[in-house]
Amino acid sequence: MGKFTITLANRGGAAFRVDRRQTLLKSLEAQGVSLPYGCKYGGCISCAAKLIDGEVDQKAAVALNNRQLRDGYILLCVARPLSDCTLNIGVESHDTLYRNPFASPLRPDELKPDIATPEKETP
Repeated sequence: MGKFTITLANRGGAAFRVDRRQTLLKSLEAQGVSLPYGCKYGGCISCAAKLIDGEVDQKAAVALNNRQLRDGYILLCVARPLSDCTLNIGVESHDTLYRNPFASPLRPDELKPDIATPEKETP
């Protein structure tokens, strides 16, 4: 069971069989899907997609903060499927990916875990 079906909801429900050992970016591009990407190692968010259903392993995705992860974003360049998945891809899937930090600053629970530090109460 090394193959999964990836359905692109915002591309007319197009479905692709992918190998769980390859990243989604590599597998989908090999089948003719044109995707944006930058670094290919999880350090930027150019290839972000929204996971609607399913599960992926994206331990190497260092660029996403907790808010983006909770909103369902994955980085296609490092994400490997653990099940059949349904995704929205491309810039139209980025509806909540970006946020103006000046208009709406991130709360401590929305930061990356290694950046967020609990506030200490003063005695």
